[in-house]
Amino acid sequence: MSDFSNKPGLFWKLQGLLRRKEAESVRDRVEELIERHEEKPGSEGAGPDTSDLDTHERALLSNVLRLRGKTAYDVMVPRADIMAMPEDFTLEQAISLIQRDGHSRYPVYRESLDDIAGMVHIKDVFSAVGQAGAFDLKAIQRKPLFVVPSIPVLDLLLQMRQSRTHMALVVDEYGGIDGLVTIEDLVETIVGDISDEHDEDLSPHMTERPDGTIELDARTPVETFEAKLGQVLTDEERAADIDTVGGLVFTLAGRVPAKGELVSHPSGLEFRILEVDPRRIRRLRVRRPGATPNREAAE
Repeated sequence: MSDFSNKPGLFWKLQGLLRRKEAESVRDRVEELIERHEEKPGSEGAGPDTSDLDTHERALLSNVLRLRGKTAYDVMVPRADIMAMPEDFTLEQAISLIQRDGHSRYPVYRESLDDIAGMVHIKDVFSAVGQAGAFDLKAIQRKPLFVVPSIPVLDLLLQMRQSRTHMALVVDEYGGIDGLVTIEDLVETIVGDISDEHDEDLSPHMTERPDGTIELDARTPVETFEAKLGQVLTDEERAADIDTVGGLVFTLAGRVPAKGELVSHPSGLEFRILEVDPRRIRRLRVRRPGATPNREAAE
């Protein structure tokens, strides 16, 4: 552990920089901190001076360095994964969604996700339990932050802190919702690589089965998928900017397919839907062209 009685830790230094009220960007403030450690005194061309930082602080500083080129688009929860509440939700419906998904904050929308009315915190929902009168989400919703996809992560972190808003909605040039960022997401981009030995790997992955089929998370990037199976997408599909395997299957089907449904691709690949919810595909099984289907592959 650092000796905080003799020197400020990295978080204190970062916090001191973030507290400044000048109009300079938070990137400049963090860079000021970084520059203090880039050169050892009197050693031209030397590496970072991390002698006054403990192991975790050095890892955090390294993560902050990597954040300098990242934007809200890089860290946001994509639109397909946003869990939101319609403005006319009842108290029972709101609690059911919270219990199912376990988030602490939810966007509230009117007619569609592109028409955001506000955001709601679960503590405000649960405080309505047992209260007299009809439950009304509009009465407890808070104002979210709207940002463009290109805003640098460190500037967004400062903006959220200054506005005391823990959720930002990423809006495209047409006013549609591209994604969502919470302050927890931003903190995770800084501390996420400092993992506990018991942490599970939650990244999308592919698993090859003994029968030759491949099971994968629908969020698997197309690039990762093609790195294993070779070129799959047609020119038209590439022009459509399909990012994930789930997006590819959705495009092929023209809708969210049902669990157990088989969707074929012009390349000869067959996609079996293993897990799905009303809004998106979650898991898939892929059979290569020419592979013999068997009972295990069809389950």
